[in-house]
Amino acid sequence: MWRRRFVDWLHSPDNNRAPGNTCLRACRGLSGGVPWVEATQHGSKGCGANMRVAPVGLAPGLSAEQRSGAAQLQAAMTHGHPTGLAASELTAYAVWWLREGMAPSDLPAALRDHCHAERTTYHERWLGALWQRPAIDSPEAFIARGWDECLRALDRLDAALARPDRDSDPCLQTGAGWIAEEALMTGLLCFLLFPDDPVSAIWRGAASSGDSDSIACLAGSFAGARLGMDAWPPAWRERIEYADHLARVGAAWD
Repeated sequence: MWRRRFVDWLHSPDNNRAPGNTCLRACRGLSGGVPWVEATQHGSKGCGANMRVAPVGLAPGLSAEQRSGAAQLQAAMTHGHPTGLAASELTAYAVWWLREGMAPSDLPAALRDHCHAERTTYHERWLGALWQRPAIDSPEAFIARGWDECLRALDRLDAALARPDRDSDPCLQTGAGWIAEEALMTGLLCFLLFPDDPVSAIWRGAASSGDSDSIACLAGSFAGARLGMDAWPPAWRERIEYADHLARVGAAWD
């Protein structure tokens, strides 16, 4: 199903917004019948891996294995780098935990604990032979690289939160967001600077110097998961593109 959706998106007339080259190259391979483990861009951990994963975090009734595996597979079909997989899983869990009522201030520690707990867990049922690369000895070694890079990114988030500054460019503290772990941490920073003001959280990401639309997207995912549709200005519900469709998707999880 996901393969079909990626291919449909590739050929859609609405696909005219300068999407990332990684997604385009991988989807062209999928469209040409290449197996996804070969079509994916193995060296890429671009933010496209996790800026689209929020629905996996919102979906009710999933086991931990299903949520983790689904988050990683949707990333892996285009972005095959282990850090893209780990960052996508962390993003999905951040959305899920916020939806379930976790306090925003508890998120960084919870994400760090998750990194340590999952460091050598390779979801073979979902990812198959994706790990098989030159110089990689085992699936555990493959995925551990991703979790370790996310832990280092969390160090930068913790340092930024220790000296919160709502006025400075968040990209200077946690990264420009072109890669998955930086997009996650900078989006989280924007949200955590304004946990009760979702419009300001999105503004902080959108006004940054890096991959601003991706950072704002992630900040909005966290804010929306915590506060729901009522958090947004009423005018947005009519003006924002695809608002009716997005509202239906969100309501489906309630």
